[in-house]
Amino acid sequence: MHLQAYLDRIGYKGPIRPDAGVLRAVHRAHAETIPYENLDVQLETPVTRACKAAFDKIVTRRRGGWCYEMNGLLGWALEEIGFKVERLAGAVARDERGDDAVGNHLVLIVQLDEPWLADAGFGDGLIEAIPLRMGAFSNGPFHCRLEDIGGGWMRYHNDPRGGGPTFDFNRSVSDEVLLEKACGLLQTHEESIFVLNAVVQRWLPGQHISMRGRVFTALSSDNKIVDLIDSADAYMQALEERFGLTLPEATSLWPKICARHEVVFGEPSQP
Repeated sequence: MHLQAYLDRIGYKGPIRPDAGVLRAVHRAHAETIPYENLDVQLETPVTRACKAAFDKIVTRRRGGWCYEMNGLLGWALEEIGFKVERLAGAVARDERGDDAVGNHLVLIVQLDEPWLADAGFGDGLIEAIPLRMGAFSNGPFHCRLEDIGGGWMRYHNDPRGGGPTFDFNRSVSDEVLLEKACGLLQTHEESIFVLNAVVQRWLPGQHISMRGRVFTALSSDNKIVDLIDSADAYMQALEERFGLTLPEATSLWPKICARHEVVFGEPSQP
């Protein structure tokens, strides 16, 4: 694992020092270069939380990853630069699922003169790291906010147009056991959204693009484009041209993707 190889992967050519400007720039370069994707889960290829495995997958093989890989790699890189990083057992949709959700998301806190939230693993979450201050903030074309919900818990509210609506985190909850358990469960349980749905997402300057099964969506501040992917070839072409992923084995997912589309939407021709 070499820091320069990671920086080359994300196209970052700026200074290497632990300050706010570098933190924001590295986070943005990661978010706008590396796609969020769960295709290994779809392919039933085991995914671990080991940082070396994430480095090999994302840097060496030029893949993307989900939160445990994306934030695991980002956290490692930030520490290599000299930042102090906390890894928290976050909880997506804890407002609905309760504390059973704790560990289903890895969240990073970076300590500078004040704590900063860093999270490149929420799909359509943060483009840049932000100071850990409660209130509304702009996140590219999205409008998000942080809320203190008591008991040390804070809640990230995504833009209403985004995917996952919320995740919670608590600086006193950094349980590795919970993170490990959730990582295993989310890639094997039949009701896991990651088992049920193929998802690829990426930030571009001023725009977020995603492909959830057959449905491609592009969101900007004033526009929304939705297209229906109509064939396995078109799906593979979108993976490569829109998300920078060359993954020949993903063509085997097409029948499963189509079957899931019919379950969710009723008619395969109606996204």
